[in-house]
Amino acid sequence: MKKKISIFLIALYTLTSFSQTVGLIQHDSGTLDNGYVLFAPINSYTTYLIDKCGKQVKTWTSVYKPGQSVYLLEDGNLLRSGNANNTTFNAGGKGGVIEKIDSNGNVIWSYTISSATNCQHHDVKALPNGNVLAIVWDKKTVDEAIAQGRNPNLISTSVWSEKIIEIQPVGTNGGNIVWEWQIWDHLIQDYDATKSNYGMVSSNPQLIDLNYAATANTEDWQHINSIDYNSSLNQILLSSHNSDEIWIIDHSTTTQEAKTNSGGNSKKGGGILYRWGNPQSYDNGSATDQKLFGQHNAQWIAKGLPFENQIMIFNNGNGRTGGNYSTVEIINPPVNGFEYTATLPYFPTSPSWIYNQNNTQNWYAQNISGTQQLSNGNVLICSGPTGTLFEINNSGATLWKYINPVNTNGIINQNTAPSQNTVFRSSFYPNDFIGFKNHTLTSGNIIENSNVISNSCSLTLSVADNSLIKDIVVYPNPTKTELHITISDLNTSKIDIEVLNSLGQIVAKENYNSNKITFSTHTLSEGIYFIKVSNEFTSKIFKIIKTE
Repeated sequence: MKKKISIFLIALYTLTSFSQTVGLIQHDSGTLDNGYVLFAPINSYTTYLIDKCGKQVKTWTSVYKPGQSVYLLEDGNLLRSGNANNTTFNAGGKGGVIEKIDSNGNVIWSYTISSATNCQHHDVKALPNGNVLAIVWDKKTVDEAIAQGRNPNLISTSVWSEKIIEIQPVGTNGGNIVWEWQIWDHLIQDYDATKSNYGMVSSNPQLIDLNYAATANTEDWQHINSIDYNSSLNQILLSSHNSDEIWIIDHSTTTQEAKTNSGGNSKKGGGILYRWGNPQSYDNGSATDQKLFGQHNAQWIAKGLPFENQIMIFNNGNGRTGGNYSTVEIINPPVNGFEYTATLPYFPTSPSWIYNQNNTQNWYAQNISGTQQLSNGNVLICSGPTGTLFEINNSGATLWKYINPVNTNGIINQNTAPSQNTVFRSSFYPNDFIGFKNHTLTSGNIIENSNVISNSCSLTLSVADNSLIKDIVVYPNPTKTELHITISDLNTSKIDIEVLNSLGQIVAKENYNSNKITFSTHTLSEGIYFIKVSNEFTSKIFKIIKTE
C-alpha cells in the first residue's frame, strides 16, 4: 500500500513577534502537492508560478498590471489580460489589453480593446481553436438607453452595457472578431409601453430586464466578472455581479443568430438558456429566493474531477440576508442535451455542496476572489481582498495557506502586516499539465525575504509504509539544555536532525541511527527554533522555545 505524506506539526507555543505574515503559512498532510499555483498580484506587473512550499518556479513580467485574469495555455504560453488605464471605464476589474507571453518572457501577441466606447475587463477565456473570448464594456448614451426603455431616473451619465467577443489572433498585435454576443440585443422592460421591447419580464427569462440592477449612481450596469466555456455543450457561462446571477448562453450560433432568439444548437439564438442565483432579476421570486450575492468565478467543473460538469461559484456574500459572509458553492443545473429545464425559478433549489454554510463569523471576501475543484477532492480558494490562497478538504478543514507577499511597493518583508496585496484569482496546474511538456520546472527561492515554513517544507511523496517516520515525541518544550526525541516504530536506518532559527537558517545539524535521541541545546541562544526530523523519504517539523 502507498501513502502520501506531507506533515507539518507545530507545537502550541507561539510568539506573535515571530509569527508568519506572508508567504507559506500552513502546509499540512493531505494538501495536493503534485503541481503548481499561478497568481498575479493586482498591484504588480509580475505573474508568479509557485510550488506548494511557496517557492518560485517561474515568473512573467508585463508592462501592464493585471486586468484581471491570467491562465497557462496548453502550448506553454501565458494568457494574461492587462490594465491599459482606460480613463473612461474607470471601475473595478478594468483591463483593456490581452497578452500572450511565451516561456522566455517574450510578448508574442498583444491585442488592445480600450477606447472611449469599449473596454475589455475582468476575464478572458482561451478556446480550443486558439481563439480568445473576452468580456467587454459597451458604452451606451443616455438617449440610447432611454430609447430602449430605461427609466431616466435610473441613468447616470451613460450606461455600460456588455458584450462578449471571440478574437482570432493575427500576427503579434492583430485580431479578427469572428463571433459576438451583446446584452443590448436581448432586452426587455416593463417601464415604457411605447418601446418595442416592452413586455412581461416574468414571462421572458431568456431576456434581460433593462431596469433591474440599474441605478443613477453608477454607469456600470451588470459588471460581468467571469467567463467560462464548455466545449462539449459549446456554451458560455457568465457571472453578472450586479444582477447576482450566473447566465449560460449558446456559442454555437452565428453572430447574426446571436442577435436573435432562434438558431444554434439550443434553437434559442442568443437568449439566455439558463440563469441562477437571483430570480428577482427576471421577476420570478423575492429576496428570500436569492442565492448569490456579488459572486465571482463561475465555472464548469472539468470532466474527471469530483462534481464533474456541475458549476462551482465563489459566492462573496456581499449583501447576503443574515449578514455578509462568503461561501463556495457547487450547483447541478437541470441540463438535457443542449437545453435546460425551464421550471421557474430555475433549479436547483439548493447547492450540491457548500463550504462555510451559515458561518457568519468565519470568513468574508467582499469582492474579487475565486475557487477551483482539485483532483483529490480538495478545493483551492483565493480570498482576493487579503491575497490569501488556501486549500480545504471536502470536510472544510484548511490544509494549506499562502498569503501573497507582493503589493504596490514591491515585496512585503516577513513579520510585516500585509496590505494592498490583493489577488483576483489563483489557479492550480498539476505536474502533468500538457503546457509543462518540454519545459524544465525547478523550484527556486521564496518571493519574500524569509520564511521558516517554506525553508523546512517537504512536498508530498508516495512512499511505502515501511519507509515512514512514525509517531514522534519531542520534549521538554520549552527546553533549557537538551531535547529528547522519541520515534515510535522506526522503519529506517538514518535520522537527520536540523535546527533552524526564526529566519529559516540552519544553526545545528546532526545524524542519528536510533529511535531515542538526546539532542543538546546548550549552545543555542534564547528564542524560537524549528526542529526538523527527517529520513530519506519525509520529514516532520516541531516548533520549540529555548530558555535560559
